[in-house]
Amino acid sequence: MPVSEATAKWVEEQFAKSIVPTLVDYIKIPNKSPGFDPEWRKNGHMAKAVELLSGWAKANLPEGAKLEVVQLGERTPLIFIEVPGTGGKAGDTVMLYGHLDKQPEMTGWREGLGPWTPVIEGDKLYGRGGADDGYSIFASLTAINAVRRDKLPHARCVVLIEACEESGSGDLPAYIEHLMPRIGELSLVVCLDSGCANYDQLWSTTSLRGLVLGTLEISLLTEGVHSGDGTGVIAASERVLRMLLDRIDDSHTGMMKLHELSTQIPKARVLQAEKTAQVIGDEVWNKFPLQPGVSAMAKDNIELILNRTWRPGLAVTGADGWPPIQNAGNVLRPVTKVKLSIRVPPRVDAVKAAAAVKKALEKDPPYGAKVTFDARDASAGWDAPEMAPWLDKALEAASQKHFGKPAMYMGEGGTIPFMYMLGEKFPKAQFCITGVLGPGSNAHGPNEFLHIPTARRLTLCVADVLATHAQQ
Repeated sequence: MPVSEATAKWVEEQFAKSIVPTLVDYIKIPNKSPGFDPEWRKNGHMAKAVELLSGWAKANLPEGAKLEVVQLGERTPLIFIEVPGTGGKAGDTVMLYGHLDKQPEMTGWREGLGPWTPVIEGDKLYGRGGADDGYSIFASLTAINAVRRDKLPHARCVVLIEACEESGSGDLPAYIEHLMPRIGELSLVVCLDSGCANYDQLWSTTSLRGLVLGTLEISLLTEGVHSGDGTGVIAASERVLRMLLDRIDDSHTGMMKLHELSTQIPKARVLQAEKTAQVIGDEVWNKFPLQPGVSAMAKDNIELILNRTWRPGLAVTGADGWPPIQNAGNVLRPVTKVKLSIRVPPRVDAVKAAAAVKKALEKDPPYGAKVTFDARDASAGWDAPEMAPWLDKALEAASQKHFGKPAMYMGEGGTIPFMYMLGEKFPKAQFCITGVLGPGSNAHGPNEFLHIPTARRLTLCVADVLATHAQQ
């Protein structure tokens, strides 16, 4: 049974009067994830964000709920909320998950916008972290409150908001172990940290790629030398970089070469990609802020979707060793260091993939160069278990009710390490992985925005799913 029209109106009012204003304050806080702010404790931004969000949550807790900010040693904090059930099977627990840490600033914000400068334009709230995914704690508690407002049943719920997701969720296993007695046996996981291919219907994520992050360092000289003297005698470190990357990545096609990075794509996921391509068409690629004349890597939208979700891909996301152009003298530089971000498909062992990349890059270095690859993070991807008929029907009904269109399913190219952890610990649980990161929302990049109507409708969909779950 869906929530009533009166409650839908109440949710709309909550967003306008309470949730969006608090998100505006949240965006102002530069609470970068620990991987990007090693001095996060000293700087205090994370603590301020936790205080803001937990303060709102305490003021909006369902009756009987308990909130605790858990802090284990020097780890990042975690907000943990326990909400007693009003129905459902004995022992059933639903987990609602999100995070409050943010990606770094990134350049290229258009005039008037900035990562810590919240701006509302029409239906969009611009600023870092609103969509990825500061809204999650608000949506989780508001969905539960919506169910209760209509006196519909819901199972016991726990809300978990971590502060280390953008750094690979390195602190989360310790918290899960610590909280296991209080988490209980999960029958449903609702994750609000994913994407949507449009803002017109409910999208559920069926798979997530994993991630291998590492720093590749190349050095042939102990100090810089005059380029006129050294060029043609000693190889430039950047040329060695190109040679090494050719070992793992085909620069002409973008396809990764190491078999340890690939897997057979399940037929069901290919069919989902075909349906997604039919619905969104060229928006697979033209949603990106392309320069005039730029085309996608392939002409077939189905192949582009599979590239994004079930095939590995390489991006160089940072570099050291290069001076700014205005200070770049005629010097053969002593060292080149780059950060590699390698997305790996679901079902691929990320640890073995990282080891294969390290072996390929470090073995027999050209010209005897000093080469090291430091794989600092290897996060596994995730492939959803078979969906229960009740959840399939609930998602379809919720999408039709609140969006007016059918529910859709697709894989995502990003990584949510927590989903793999939960899948391993709770193999019988059902998963509803969804989110508001749609066309143009540009999480991690400039001009990130939260599409407010989608966040509101998604909250109502979650409420309907909670009510349906309790009646199984």
